[in-house]
This record gives sequence, structure tokens and C-alpha cells, in this order.
Amino acid sequence: MRNIRVVTVVAAVALTLAGCVAKEAPSDQRGGSDFTASETETEADAPSGEAASTEGDCGFRADESGQPPIVGLPPDEGPVDAKTLTLTTSAGPIAIQLDSERAPCTVQSMVFLAGEHYFDNTVCHRLTAAESLKVLQCGDPEGTGAGGPGYVVPDELPTDLPPGQPGPDGQESVIYQRGTVAMANAGPDTTGSQFFLVYGDSTLPPSYTVMGTVDEAGLATLDAIAAAGITPGENGPEDGAPKTPVTITQAVAA
Repeated sequence: MRNIRVVTVVAAVALTLAGCVAKEAPSDQRGGSDFTASETETEADAPSGEAASTEGDCGFRADESGQPPIVGLPPDEGPVDAKTLTLTTSAGPIAIQLDSERAPCTVQSMVFLAGEHYFDNTVCHRLTAAESLKVLQCGDPEGTGAGGPGYVVPDELPTDLPPGQPGPDGQESVIYQRGTVAMANAGPDTTGSQFFLVYGDSTLPPSYTVMGTVDEAGLATLDAIAAAGITPGENGPEDGAPKTPVTITQAVAA
């Protein structure tokens, strides 16, 4: 599972809110789950005709599921030219200004997936409204929070976010500010395709790659989604599916 680990200062406890990265079939058939590839995996371990990893600076690698990456591995040829990733959603437009300087490999991956129509006709499966976590989570074609593209993107963790209050165990925290777009994960070097859009300042460990920011029109869309409410999930009334379903009908990088 891809987890967003929250530092809740007021309650002086750390909440673990589940969220995963999903795996998508090229057709409308969705299936599988995305986990980190074994450290000992080699190209010889990959399915016939499929490389286990790329040879560029990013070193994208197949996950440990043993199946080929759903749409192949991204090109690993350096920063891409795309500046924006525009999500057309059932709730309104969300334009993300991509940050290739901060997260070049993550942006390469997201642009690649958009070009492969990976995000088209997928749902944003999770909305949270806790005091210290206000995000919409998307990027899982299964809509369950349990899959991914079949490959792993290296961590490009932020070092310049404002500090937050330490957790009760002294755990470092930072503020992922309103408008930030970051990647969900299940621990170090397990990033796949799922991402979360922050509509209210959120206190988290600095464990999630920041890949861009949402523009003002996109924030208005996020605010409307949040205002419509949450269908409570297993983590309580502040964490579940958006009450009004949100579908990404198209994702275009330019």
C-alpha cells in the first residue's frame, strides 16, 4: 500500500493513512499491484523481451511483481520539455505546473504516462479532510489505491519545505503547502503513478516527492471537490472516497 504518513500535532499522534500506487493494463482492463523491485533483480530476471531497468540517470526499474511494466519503462533521456500536466476532470480543470528542476525523473515518468493515456478515464479514489492532511489522491487506474504502472521511480525528496511541528516521537515534519502536488509511496523508492493534490496545508514527513503545483483555477476545482464531502472509509469520516465521484477524463502534458 502507498501510505501518506501524517504528523497530527493537535492529537499528538501519528496517523497512517493508506494510499497505494496502481497498475494499469493498456486496454480498459485494470489489474495488479505495484511494489518495489528487489534490490537483487537483474535484467536477466525480467520477462523475455523486457528490460528490468533503464540505463539513464533515473534508472527506472520494473517492480517486484514479475510482470512487465504496463506501458513499458519511460524513456530515460534527461529532463523533458513539458511544463504543464492538465487534468480534465468531471469536477473541472486542474492544471499542474511541473517542476523538472526539483523532480526531473518524476516529471519524466508523469509526462510519459500521460502520453500513454495511462490516467485517462481513471478516478481520484481518495479525499481527506483531517486537521493535518487535506488532499485529493489520484493516479490509480484501479480506483482502489492498490496498483501502479509496474515500474518504480526514484525518490526526489524535498529539502526546502517549511518545517512543521515534530511528532510525539520527535519525527521530523514539514508543511506540504496548499497547491503542492506530490507522489504517494509505500516507503523509500516505491513511487509509482499515484499522486496527491494538496488543497489545504498538510503536515507530513519530508518523504514525498514534490513534482509540481496547482494553478488557481485548479485550486478552485479542488475546493469544490472538498466542499462536496467525503464518503467515509475504513480510516473514519475524514478519509474516504469523494462524495461526488471525480474522474480524470484526460491528462495532457505540454
